[in-house]
Amino acid sequence: MVADALVHHPALAHWLRFVATTVGRDKLLRTIQYFSRFYAWYLYRTNKPQSAIDPYNAVKKQFGTTRKILRVGKWAEHLKAASIALDNKAPIDPVLRYLSVGRQLGYAGYLSIDMVTVIDAVGYRKLESVKRLQEAAYKSWLAGLLCSAVAGVYTLYGLQKKEKTINRKEGEGVVEAKKIEKERSAARVQLVSDLCDLAIPMSAVGIITLDDGLVGIAGTVSSLIGTWSQWRKTA
Repeated sequence: MVADALVHHPALAHWLRFVATTVGRDKLLRTIQYFSRFYAWYLYRTNKPQSAIDPYNAVKKQFGTTRKILRVGKWAEHLKAASIALDNKAPIDPVLRYLSVGRQLGYAGYLSIDMVTVIDAVGYRKLESVKRLQEAAYKSWLAGLLCSAVAGVYTLYGLQKKEKTINRKEGEGVVEAKKIEKERSAARVQLVSDLCDLAIPMSAVGIITLDDGLVGIAGTVSSLIGTWSQWRKTA
């Protein structure tokens, strides 16, 4: 009876739906990868022996390679999304439209270049240009993230202006206010995620100097946000 209750529990069904998605598995792996990066740095800074640090460095490396493999071909998804955003005939702010196109093209460029480095990462064939390719991938990801972050700030500004025109004493105004608050919350969460993610490519290409601890924490936070978002989608 206990086993049946566990097997048919809604939480287990939700978990299975979550891990059945590529995005769900990737976000879990990403969280562990970046937390391992942070924790390896923490152990090093607290003068722990190398034998204690090596397992977390191994997890960081192996999970990073696994995620590279899982991302193979995903560039096409973002290229399609860019095309859909560009061809969208619905009434939408042109600034947000082009920022959305830029975001998707940036992600598509990042994933397509990153895909080339997989053969080096798995040890099939060493590429002399792997560092240059990885840097180009990071720059493309950075461009996509910047578009996303700017879109988030622009959206929050637009919602603030729109909120001032609402009459909260009317029924329609109350409904509209709740809708705006929901959109504002989503935009804020996405902006925090983008700002955390920006630390990774900006550090990788040398725009800013951050140690593995800060990059690891930033990546962990954005990964947890992504995990929670995907968890809610599969509810």
